[in-house]
Amino acid sequence: MRKVVTGSQVAQLRNPDPFAVPAWRSPVYRTPGWIVIVAQLARVLWRLARFARRHPLAAAVTALVGWLYVTAGWPALAILAGSAVLVLAVWRWHWPVSFSRWITIPARNRWRGWRYRRRWPSVMTISGLAELYQARVLLPVLGKVTATRHVDRVAVRLVSGQSPEDFAHVADNLAHGFGAMLCRIREARRGSLVLEFVRKDALAAPVPALPIPARVDFAALPVGRCEDGMPWSIRLRGTHLLLAGSTGAGKASLIWGMIRALLPALLDGTARVWGADPQTDGAGLRPDHLQALRPLRSRRAGHRRHARRRRRGDA
Repeated sequence: MRKVVTGSQVAQLRNPDPFAVPAWRSPVYRTPGWIVIVAQLARVLWRLARFARRHPLAAAVTALVGWLYVTAGWPALAILAGSAVLVLAVWRWHWPVSFSRWITIPARNRWRGWRYRRRWPSVMTISGLAELYQARVLLPVLGKVTATRHVDRVAVRLVSGQSPEDFAHVADNLAHGFGAMLCRIREARRGSLVLEFVRKDALAAPVPALPIPARVDFAALPVGRCEDGMPWSIRLRGTHLLLAGSTGAGKASLIWGMIRALLPALLDGTARVWGADPQTDGAGLRPDHLQALRPLRSRRAGHRRHARRRRRGDA
């Protein structure tokens, strides 16, 4: 039975072969220009409405800038830009913590996230982490990017069938692909992980002693800095802390770092040191601090002193 083919037959005018197979093509419908313009305009309006709904602050600032330019011209925009720069400079100078929280950190996260999204498909494909399933290329899903001055943490949702070991085998490829010194793999939960890209070594230079806090927080006592440059805090209230390590690992420095952070509480009597290793006397503390702390001796020495006083009383 002959196969039915729908379409318009195109005559081969310049084909000298009379037995050539005719070419079959689908019919072409000419869309009027005004329909194309209306469809494109509706698409642009829909995208603008979606952007305004997702980013109301950016949409409001854009509308304000456009209104000022239409009503007052470019001098109003120059005054507005200068005022914004002045406000940001004063904010950064007087309140650096809040400026870093609301301006610096979000801007750094967005910038680093854009760089990872731009390189993500190529690095995943070349590293062998792009899986082929039913003639489709499946890439691990790039999630939230949290960046510090030294380390970038990238959340990744795995493709079905992948495991963290697949990423661990190509950690060097990922580090070189994204321009980092080192790539560490952290398993967050089932089906997802966190890639830690070390861009700078925070411990390359000696870390200076942290300033003594005016108020002691026993739930988060700052004693140093982590590998990513963030403050390292230890919880002392309602818990026990075990320090273990080989000789020269820095156990004494950590102990005296905690005592140094506890100085305000030790001086006003809200905290007390029950014991101290005599071999660590003077490790990181000044003589006036040692005199104010007066670390206790061992329990055996205390029992001997108490027994000696009792004998004197009996005599």
